[in-house]
Amino acid sequence: MDIGEAGARLVDRFGLRAEGWLAEVPALASRLVSRWGLELGELFASGASSVVLRCRWRDGTPAVLKLSPDRALLTEQVEMLLVFASSGRVPAVMAADTEAGAMVLEEILPGTEAEDLPPESLPRRWGELLAALHAVPPPAHWPRTLRGRCDEAFTRIGRRLTEPAIGARIAERTWQRTIRRCEALLDTQTRIVLLHGDLHLGNVLDGGASRDLVAIDPKACLGDPCFDAVDYVVAGAGHEGVQARCQRVATACGLDGDRLFAWTRVIAPMFAIAYLANDGSDPAIDELLTLTR
Repeated sequence: MDIGEAGARLVDRFGLRAEGWLAEVPALASRLVSRWGLELGELFASGASSVVLRCRWRDGTPAVLKLSPDRALLTEQVEMLLVFASSGRVPAVMAADTEAGAMVLEEILPGTEAEDLPPESLPRRWGELLAALHAVPPPAHWPRTLRGRCDEAFTRIGRRLTEPAIGARIAERTWQRTIRRCEALLDTQTRIVLLHGDLHLGNVLDGGASRDLVAIDPKACLGDPCFDAVDYVVAGAGHEGVQARCQRVATACGLDGDRLFAWTRVIAPMFAIAYLANDGSDPAIDELLTLTR
């Protein structure tokens, strides 16, 4: 089993402890395959916190086996997927062993990422996705909030301002102004829903005619429904433009357009930092930096 690039991302995130865990992955996968009656396939598109492999049940049903050295994170992911299960818009959890840091999910087919879907129909489909997700009643005493999600993001991403390529384009005072804008939006939330919390274009897949759009990897938190549209809107930078996309998406999703645009000014610098950390040549950067002013 050649984990390759996926293993490197895990070591970047978790440090040296991930190396020992990665050495045990083939044996762990073998045990789970035997216990659950799976046929293991090729390495799937793994993220920064897990190794994901295609697999099949004995009856031929396609699935994915997800393994993570962060058992607490995987336990949260199982919990969040189960919370949203009634929407029909997240992958079904087919098996889980949180002590082993493992779960089996249905494979979403055809699985095309939203970024590669026909752009003219995507706002309507996004609106239908949000309607289904936001209709899920929040569990009693749900501990995660949008405020906490934003605090974590600003702390984590803000450390990158010390990198020369980023600090040269985004000043500390700009970052602090962005934080104040975010706090103003959080302080004026009126409608609170259970958010997916990380609904970017790579986390939305085409589930086919019977499912339409399906959201993966939720970071469920309570907050402003505009937040689940803002990454999609900001991704319009360098294409039709953030402001034009904002108007279309707000109308399709039944959201307050002014408030959604205000959220774009919070999220835009985070997108800009990601592009600047890459090679700084993306044509969207100038538009994103303009939104931070």
